[in-house]
Amino acid sequence: MATITRNISTKVNTSGEAEILLRLTVSRSLRLRLKSGIYMNPKRFKDGAIIMPRANQKEAKALNEIEKRLTTLEQLIVSACIDNPPESLSQDFFRDLIDHFNHPEKYEVKKVELTFFGLFNEYLEKHPLSTARANHYRVLARALSRFEMYIQKTANRNYKMTLDNFTTDWIEKFGDFLKAEPELFDKYPEIYAEVPAVVRTQRKPKRPKPKGANTICCTFKRFRAFYNWCIERGYTQNNPFAKFKGIGTEKYGRPYYISVAEVEKIADFDLSENPALAVQRDIFVFQCLIGCRVSDLMRMTDNSVIDGAVEYIPDKTKGERPEVLRVPLNNRAKEILSRYADHKKGNMLLPFISPQKYNDAIKKIFTRCGITRIVTVLNPTTGNEEKRAINEIASSHLARRTFIGNIYKEVKDPNLVGALSGHKEGSKAFARYRDIDEEMKQDLVNILG
Repeated sequence: MATITRNISTKVNTSGEAEILLRLTVSRSLRLRLKSGIYMNPKRFKDGAIIMPRANQKEAKALNEIEKRLTTLEQLIVSACIDNPPESLSQDFFRDLIDHFNHPEKYEVKKVELTFFGLFNEYLEKHPLSTARANHYRVLARALSRFEMYIQKTANRNYKMTLDNFTTDWIEKFGDFLKAEPELFDKYPEIYAEVPAVVRTQRKPKRPKPKGANTICCTFKRFRAFYNWCIERGYTQNNPFAKFKGIGTEKYGRPYYISVAEVEKIADFDLSENPALAVQRDIFVFQCLIGCRVSDLMRMTDNSVIDGAVEYIPDKTKGERPEVLRVPLNNRAKEILSRYADHKKGNMLLPFISPQKYNDAIKKIFTRCGITRIVTVLNPTTGNEEKRAINEIASSHLARRTFIGNIYKEVKDPNLVGALSGHKEGSKAFARYRDIDEEMKQDLVNILG
């Protein structure tokens, strides 16, 4: 049991008071001399006790308060000795404890005003989001910040966005603002200089790209999710999305992908005159064989390969469904890994470059390999159907679609394919990957006899 004895310093301050000192004994090997930070008239201290005056009630009251504080501090020190392991008890430990006791105002966490954008930051800190989704929410926050500045310049210079003053009408105005941003960039360049639409550039602010219905739909869904989070935590009772009917649903065209034969053509094509492009070709083929997103591919290391398969938790869904995906490697995939066993950066699975350069390389690879057929796509901005050469629009995500599309074509079981791709059962996203091709159509009509 820890024991404490009192003493008083021989030094006095300018007010003629001396500091009470405490001798703490925890064990034979742990004895500490502590400064209490509590001062008093040394004439009223004798043999470890405070002597109360008989006649001076004012002084007696002050000394009684000192006794109470001193007793409380001693109890706190003894409790700390009981609640903490002996090895953590030190001079510095008790110095901090006593300072907390005497100056609690120094350690109070100041309440941050629950501003609209302050809450947005809190949402990003506390809500489980993948890196990609968190970046989408940061894009939304910057767009809302530009919208606030736009309102200040055009309607009300004192306007401040709050959870309570954002109504259904304001959602519609925000949607109109998003659509008009390419034109507003020229009219209000100061807004985009302060809060750029594109932050990954060292140059002057870039003009925002036109936003299609799908982009605005996804933006509104993220905004609604943020509001729902605020309502659940009691930050507001206002729900501007309760009566808003303009979110809609995203519309996507039929997914395009390359066949197994085209993957093999790319894999076997002679690119020896361009070794750097050949490396990116191998990475693309490997991605076609495991079907992951490029963000997951670039996070893989040698440790991701376990017993002849790659194992990973998809970054996009780890906050909601932290499932481990295990995708067996075929012979070509294993051969690619062995080819680069000694030619990569650190522990990375393959010698990656940046995602953008990887996408640029994929387009060059398709062109060199002569895979230039026309595919039908949906323009994300206009929503209109277009015919495009596949080499002009090929990207890393095409590898994922290729993996899913070709496997589904063989097994025709969305749940089995989902076990390899990470799509949950009944996923609307997975439904977009299913390609009802001519062979499958023939199978269906053959049922009729």
